[in-house]
Amino acid sequence: MERRYFGTDGIRGTVGQPPITPEFMLRLGHAVARVLRQHEADPVVLIGKDTRISGYMLESALESGLNSAGASVVLLGPVPTPAVAYLTRALRADLGVVISASHNPHADNGVKFFSAAGTKLPDAWEREVELALAEDFEWMASELLGRARRLDDAAGRYIEFCKSTFDHRRDLRGLKIVVDAAHGAAYQIAPKVFHELGADVVAIGCAPDGLNINHGVGATHPEALQAAVAEHGADYGVALDGDADRLQMVDGSGRLYNGDELLYLLALDRRLRDGAAADSAELRGVVGTLMTNLAVEQALQQQGFEFVRARVGDRYVLEALQSHGWILGGEGSGHLLVLDQHTTGDGLISALQVLQACVLSGRSLPELLDGLSLFPQVMINVPLQPGSNWQHNAALQREREATEDALGSDGRVLIRPSGTEPLLRVMVEAREQQQAAQAAQRLAAAAAA
Repeated sequence: MERRYFGTDGIRGTVGQPPITPEFMLRLGHAVARVLRQHEADPVVLIGKDTRISGYMLESALESGLNSAGASVVLLGPVPTPAVAYLTRALRADLGVVISASHNPHADNGVKFFSAAGTKLPDAWEREVELALAEDFEWMASELLGRARRLDDAAGRYIEFCKSTFDHRRDLRGLKIVVDAAHGAAYQIAPKVFHELGADVVAIGCAPDGLNINHGVGATHPEALQAAVAEHGADYGVALDGDADRLQMVDGSGRLYNGDELLYLLALDRRLRDGAAADSAELRGVVGTLMTNLAVEQALQQQGFEFVRARVGDRYVLEALQSHGWILGGEGSGHLLVLDQHTTGDGLISALQVLQACVLSGRSLPELLDGLSLFPQVMINVPLQPGSNWQHNAALQREREATEDALGSDGRVLIRPSGTEPLLRVMVEAREQQQAAQAAQRLAAAAAA
């Protein structure tokens, strides 16, 4: 069965256009509750959201749909996506729901789900929900309807959880840190976490108005963080996205570090810090994605790690980690998974793990990453005509083979269709920017022919 509504990470779209409408969210809540009731007599569902103005409307509709099919609801208010994952597990709930469109602008919104264990749900569960969506409503008797209540201390519980992942013998005293919450779900939480660990905190992107989420700030616009670090003479900058599951970091010179580099740092830190335990099965390898920089793959292998590429999307990184029994994985976009600290990608906890590595080693970010030099990556989006099959494009295949032969082990070609747009993404990595750009242009021309 082909999924109609669910994409790479839940359901997402423009508010007011199907499926991001109150009518659909009512149906979705009803369908989800019916699926839950196949396994639980009285399911409990947590709902968290980011700071988009549309969150109020969608939250009410989801709550009504869930209640109508016998599921009770606990409303968390604005909290990061990973906070919902943590609280679902901590409170022994049956499902966690996040109303967010992550790094998208305010006009978009969406819904994603977490299991009782605090993990992303598999494709099979999403197919069950889609089947239930196609069925008629089944209205329940009043005595079987679900209830709703609000958890007033959701943010406080999550703050304490984040702090618990940082070495209790250490703190962040003496460090000035700029924290950019993208006017999103972590706007209250993120500054408090770093402040309570002793840092001198400068907060930006922490004044949401319902419409400014991700606007010129956050992990997708790190230039705001770089400017603030320079202005305040800070030691580090931490940028999250709208739902706080992505991370980008900046050092005191304004140099930006992406998820690939931070993943490499975390792997080296564990290998050095855990000593003999570094040979354990869970630290044997690292999972990246099809987009992970080739330099990181090669550097990890030189350090003795196995390296596996998953499909793009943190849920697929998680699946690969679980299948191998490893704990470290991530994406260049800043989704980082440290599974002995949390069940899902968490921008705040990832930042704390990076800063902890700096504190414990007495070395700065650039010192810890000395010797790692990312390969230039050039990506070109090629429009796909309706009905076209790029995989049968003989000219493209010939150009790809020629490019891969020329690059050898010093580069990489990745060609994949977009999951959300009628585009073919053509990416080339090489040691030299000009070589990557020229090869990408040749491949794009062949794909468009």
